[in-house]
Amino acid sequence: MCGIVGYVGSKQATPVLINGLKKLEYRGYDSAGVAVMSETADEILVRKSKGALKFLVEKITGEVVSISKNPDKIERAKEDEKRLSELIEKTGSIVKGTAGIGHTRWATHGEPSDLNSHPHTNVSGTIAVVHNGIIENYAKLKAWLQDQGVVFKSQTDTEVIAHLINYFYEKTGEIFKAVLETLRRLEGSYALGVLCTKFPDRLIAARKESPLIVGLGEGENFIASDVPAVLEYTRDVYYLEQNELAVLYNDHVDLFDSDGNKVVRKPSHVEWDMASAEKGGYAHFMLKEIYEQPKAFTDTLRPRLVFDGNAPVDIQFDEINFGEDWKQAGRIVITACGTAYHAGVVGKYAFEKFARIPVVVDVASEFRYRNPILNKNDIFIVISQSGETADTLAALRLAKEAGAKVIAITNCVGSSVSREADEVIYTWAGPEIAVASTKAYTTQLMCLYLLAIKLGNARGTVSDSEYARLLSEIAKIPEKAQEIVDNQAEIQKFASRQFNKSKIFYIGRQFDSASSLESALKLKEVSYMHCEAFAAGELKHGPIALIDEDTLVVSIATEPELYEKLASNITEVKSRGAVTMAITPDKKGAFTGCCNSVITIPETEPALASMLSIIPAQLFAYYCSVLRGNDPDKPRNLAKSVTVE
Repeated sequence: MCGIVGYVGSKQATPVLINGLKKLEYRGYDSAGVAVMSETADEILVRKSKGALKFLVEKITGEVVSISKNPDKIERAKEDEKRLSELIEKTGSIVKGTAGIGHTRWATHGEPSDLNSHPHTNVSGTIAVVHNGIIENYAKLKAWLQDQGVVFKSQTDTEVIAHLINYFYEKTGEIFKAVLETLRRLEGSYALGVLCTKFPDRLIAARKESPLIVGLGEGENFIASDVPAVLEYTRDVYYLEQNELAVLYNDHVDLFDSDGNKVVRKPSHVEWDMASAEKGGYAHFMLKEIYEQPKAFTDTLRPRLVFDGNAPVDIQFDEINFGEDWKQAGRIVITACGTAYHAGVVGKYAFEKFARIPVVVDVASEFRYRNPILNKNDIFIVISQSGETADTLAALRLAKEAGAKVIAITNCVGSSVSREADEVIYTWAGPEIAVASTKAYTTQLMCLYLLAIKLGNARGTVSDSEYARLLSEIAKIPEKAQEIVDNQAEIQKFASRQFNKSKIFYIGRQFDSASSLESALKLKEVSYMHCEAFAAGELKHGPIALIDEDTLVVSIATEPELYEKLASNITEVKSRGAVTMAITPDKKGAFTGCCNSVITIPETEPALASMLSIIPAQLFAYYCSVLRGNDPDKPRNLAKSVTVE
């Protein structure tokens, strides 16, 4: 949620900030702004605007400027930066300076508006702040500050921070101490960037709960909510730890703990480059990332499958200690949010089928508030694409306090989840730019299946011969996924006929019921079509009352022993006027008579088919979104990483 960029160096800061914010648009926002230290260092120049970044650029330059819709290619980004710099000089813009902070806001406190946009300043405008997160005690702090005579301009919780820093600055005369004292009084989550005219050579950053990285350049340094914002300048970054601060100068960066003590550690080096985050000829990132799933499967499988010649013979997790605590575990608890939660539901079926171990799956936002029962021999698995999901992090910490062994599954190296879990399994999906998750989800499934099959063999519930067969089947998943994306014309054609339906239902049984949850969410996220999912057997218990001629029912059917029952469910809704489609590996015609369309996927072990059956549903959601005139990469009201409750 939201995006922060900051810069200290020798360049004009504004173009760097704008380009950085452009790369963070996938996080979702409804307004944007920048604050730049003036060249004379006697004032902070602030420009803010409701709406897209282009409106902010117009406000800065006084002219309409076309900035690349996709600035991820480094050469193109540099051209944009140069063009903006030249225009700022040409138009005599006063937003000139070599240190600054920028922000894209998604409204939480106060409506989207120019006034509520970040950055926010103190009364005199000598201190500027950008903030991601939520300050839970802001009302109490605001009332106290108002008693001190402070006049507020906005409805935001963030403005409290600027005034509080100013209060302690007047007491101490030192901006770093003022920030420290302020942080000690904040309750909630934050990632902060702070400028002060009295200390024009530096930028202060801090984080708690919300992610923030520091990019280390040559004669310049950066802060950002995520790596893509700084990748064209540097690959060396600090991932700020919980409650850490950083002070950035143009030639060095100092790290501090919450007590103000210096912290020394080596920076991380980012291996992937922006080429991984380019559209590469695809119309949208979402489509590109759907097509990247075969490679993502391979990259997630490769480090974990052990081969003897061409045959896979074992699963090996170098990242975790797959020992007696796994074999003797009495239960597995999985918690996550949204798409990751749906992966956990599939994981429940997999662990219970292969390892014969009971599994509890919880929505993380519920788990953290219900005084959950945890046992010392539980294996606690958290799943988060970004590794920064606020509710999932809170659940992780609660589990650790209870003494549970915590395993994280995430796509982001260096994320909070990966640092705080006892052990971490990376999905290796590569950068996922589109807000609606596709390849991150399917690689989460891959990791869960590998764990379940390995655990089943270790516990003796999967025989050695069955283990070998399952390994052979799972090794073929990437090529079968490739077959689906190579032959997706029928899905596109079906979407072209059904994208205007007013009601869509996904149904399935067992694993397919779990896959239906994610299929429905994808369609809702990017097409804004009303879509629900439920177990097919629940049709008669209420939902069938909604079926009419304006309804589309999609059945996911990958378990042959349940085909007959599903065909009966489909016939029931078709007889009431619904259009029906099946996603199935069946080639014997089990659904031919009852479905208007059948999307055939490659055959595999039925228990593994969730990794394949979701791909047609992703494609269907994508094409419905495009046909309805939406931007599938940036769904309204959504953010890539939900770092607040």
